Amino acid sequence: MGIIRVDNIRVYSYHGCLSEETKIGSDYLVNVEVKADLSKAIVSDALKDTVDYVHINRIVVEEMGIPSKLLEHVAKRIGDRIFKELPMVKKSRISVAKVNPPINGDVQKVLVELSLMRGK
Repeated sequence: MGIIRVDNIRVYSYHGCLSEETKIGSDYLVNVEVKADLSKAIVSDALKDTVDYVHINRIVVEEMGIPSKLLEHVAKRIGDRIFKELPMVKKSRISVAKVNPPINGDVQKVLVELSLMRGK
C-alpha cells in the first residue's frame, strides 16, 4: 500500500447553513489522502498504474462547486466520487476547511475530516 496526498486545494465555494454564506461564499481548503496499491507504478513508471492526482483535484473542484449546508456532506460526496472514478483507491481521508468562518469569534478555520473505506 502507498499513500498519495493532495494538500491545501484552494477553492472559493458557497457552503453553509446561513443564507449569506450561500450568497457571498467563502474560501476553503481541501486535503485528500488516498491509499492504494502502488507496487505496479513503482516498477512501470506509468501514470495508468497509479492514482492520478490531477483527477483527484478535478473531483474536489467540481464537488466544491455544488453548494451544501454541511462540510460533512461535501466531504462525503468527494469521497464517493473518488471511489467511483478511481478504482485503485482502497481508503481515503478527506478534510474540508472553511477559512475565516462567520461564527462571531477569532477563528482561523473550521475543519471536518472523514476517513472512508471502499464499500462502507
